[in-house]
Formats: sequence, structure tokens, C-alpha cells
Amino acid sequence: MRTSTAHRRSSDTAASADAAAPRTSPGTPPAYAPVASLSGPASDSLFNLSLAKGLQVLRTFSAAHRSMTLAEIAQAAGMTKASAQRSVHTLQALGYIGKHPSTRRFVLLPRVVELGFNYLDAHPMISAAHTYLAQLARQSGETATLSEPAGTHMVYLAQVLTTQHIPVLTPVGTQVPLYASSCGRAYLSQLPAAQAQALLQQAPMPPRTRATLTTVDAVMAQLAQCQQTGYATNCEELFLGDMGIAAPVFNARGVVVGAIHLAPPTSRWNMADAQQALAPLVIECARAVSQLLPAD
Repeated sequence: MRTSTAHRRSSDTAASADAAAPRTSPGTPPAYAPVASLSGPASDSLFNLSLAKGLQVLRTFSAAHRSMTLAEIAQAAGMTKASAQRSVHTLQALGYIGKHPSTRRFVLLPRVVELGFNYLDAHPMISAAHTYLAQLARQSGETATLSEPAGTHMVYLAQVLTTQHIPVLTPVGTQVPLYASSCGRAYLSQLPAAQAQALLQQAPMPPRTRATLTTVDAVMAQLAQCQQTGYATNCEELFLGDMGIAAPVFNARGVVVGAIHLAPPTSRWNMADAQQALAPLVIECARAVSQLLPAD
């Protein structure tokens, strides 16, 4: 979790030698690779390949690749240049992609925000959580975040920043892996053991730092502990200097649907103090939000 000071972010980068998988430098973006398979199930006659290609093109853009040539888009999307050209042209006509006025490279346009906003605007968990997230941030002095599962990751849905410190930007839409995040562990801990284990086995578990737990058995042991305490933790497993304390959120049927977490930095907290002072606040916030959620 990266809710910490801007000064600490620079010190974390300087300490990248301590991380088993250091962050990629902004000046050296990773090699392009297809972001996902374009093929649907062989028996699915309704699968629209053209639509899949258009969505694939949109997904190729990222913080590391904010602008791209047509050839780069084709490579990143895993399609031919001719196919990419048709998708890009259509997305240009619809107002989702444009060309940078100086470089003439393709970039996303603001209209793409509509796609995500419609989802967030109608999300019952976000409206239910806002007041309680603000209260949690005020009481704890740390940024409070609401997230929900998406495959093998948790996605940030809402966030209330602390006013007491300068936080590192972790915008809505940020994804963190289930296995190494407190919010992911809080969510997993409330699933049947076989289902949680299956999710952990679906994706690699690389060491993000020297502290990262990288085996299914080790993470499952953490989940068992969370079941006992009602909250999950992460101590510098995603980023050096960051901790996490999270509690699960349930709908009206008692099904776990997300998590709320704080990310106290090691510059201000040690784990023992954070667990004693912050864990009860996180649990209380998650319970309050859960009471407001519908059955589905």
C-alpha cells in the first residue's frame, strides 16, 4: 500500500537494492508484450472479436506507455498492424483515442474516463463507504481506502486522503496483488479455504521486497490469522516503508465483497503500535460499511 509521504517515496526508490524486484525506471519502460489473449472460448459463437480488439487497444496504454505509435500498439495488443489500425481508427472516430499535437503519437482522450466513471457512479459500496472512510482517515491520521477483488488483484474504488501528511498518490483504479496486500488477504480470509488457495495459485507470486511472502502455504497461514483477529496485515511486502492493515467488507447476505485498509508508513509507525491503535478503527469502519450494503 502506498499511502505515505512524498519524501519517503524517494527514499524507497533509493533503497531499491533491498527489493528483490525493483521498480522499473520511468526512463526504461518494459518491453511490449500482449496484455491478454484475444480469443474467446472456441464454442462461443457470440464472442465479438472486433470488440475484443478495440478494448485490447485501450488496455495497452499505461503510465509507462502514455503515448505509442501504431506499431507499438499492435505489438502490445498482440495483433497485426492492419488490425490495430482498424481498431485505432474506430476509437479515434468515437473520441477515445487521439494524437498528441507535438509528437503525433497516439494517446488516450478524456472520454475513456466515462467508461470507468459509470461503474463507480453506480457502485453501492462506494456511496455507503464515503462517510466512514472520511471518519477513519480523520481518526487515524492516515489515508483510508476501499477496494474490491478483480481476479488475482484488489482494485481501489474510493479513497479519502489524510490531511495531516503529504500522501503518495494511489488513485482510484490502482491494483495490488491479493497475495501481498493487506486488503487482498482480508478478502481472501473470508473465502472457503479451497477457493482462496485456488486464487493464490492462479498467478505468480514474485518477491516485491525481501519481506514478501511468496508461497501459498505462507499466505494461507496469514489468512488463518486474519480469521482469528478480524483484520489482515502486510509489513513492507509490496513497497519498502509501507505497511497495511485491512478488514473485510460483507454484503447483506454475509458474502465478502471487498476490504477497507489503512497504510501506515514505517516512518511513523511500527507494526505493533499500528495493530493496537489502528486495527480496531479499520474493523469498526468495515463493519459500519457492511451494514449499509444490499444483498447483491
